[in-house]
Amino acid sequence: MKKHILLLMAFALATVYGFSQTVLQPDTINALLNVAVVDFQNHPLAGEKVAFTSVKTSKTYGGVTDANGKFQLLLPKACDYKISYKQFTSSTDYNKSLTIPSSEGYLTFNYTIRVELPKTYTLKAVFFDTGKATLRKESNKELDDLTDFMKHQKTMQIEIAGYTDNVGNDADNLKLSQDRADAVRNYLISHGISADKVVAKGYGSSNPVASNDTPDGKQQNRRTEVHILKS
Repeated sequence: MKKHILLLMAFALATVYGFSQTVLQPDTINALLNVAVVDFQNHPLAGEKVAFTSVKTSKTYGGVTDANGKFQLLLPKACDYKISYKQFTSSTDYNKSLTIPSSEGYLTFNYTIRVELPKTYTLKAVFFDTGKATLRKESNKELDDLTDFMKHQKTMQIEIAGYTDNVGNDADNLKLSQDRADAVRNYLISHGISADKVVAKGYGSSNPVASNDTPDGKQQNRRTEVHILKS
């Protein structure tokens, strides 16, 4: 999944501009980082996870944006940090870095991340028993990650879309894809996601993403996708 991202940083020493009232405070060891996540129309994005991993110690610091698309954290000074961004169920290293200098005094940084939300996301680790709509246990990790993501989304509505390869007749494939989409939706609902935030639809063997002439292509076409209906 390709995501376009632009990282901007502004430096301040004493006051925080454009953020809600400061809860954390910088000290002689740690700098205060105010993180904001917005889309390319500058709309704040809630429930977005950003992580900063220390190059020196490998320790990871991070947070989840609030309703205003913001969060705060303290980062030790005199260190470089790699930045990763988690959306839906995957985390990607964007090879972007942030340097917190070793300057004396109290340091505060404002860091804005601009993200283009994907409209479609494929669940890579959701598996079913062959020819059935029974979720296998190895699907739980990704579905739990999706559940956690959706719990932070106050207004987002999604469609769980099921697809099959072209083996068998169209009617059977359509029913199987619908049953599998329903199984994923039911998992989310049973783990605390409101039913009105998730719909399920089976598409059968339509809209293949690869050729059905090879086993690998068929495997790619047997997939479960998340479609964003409302962000």
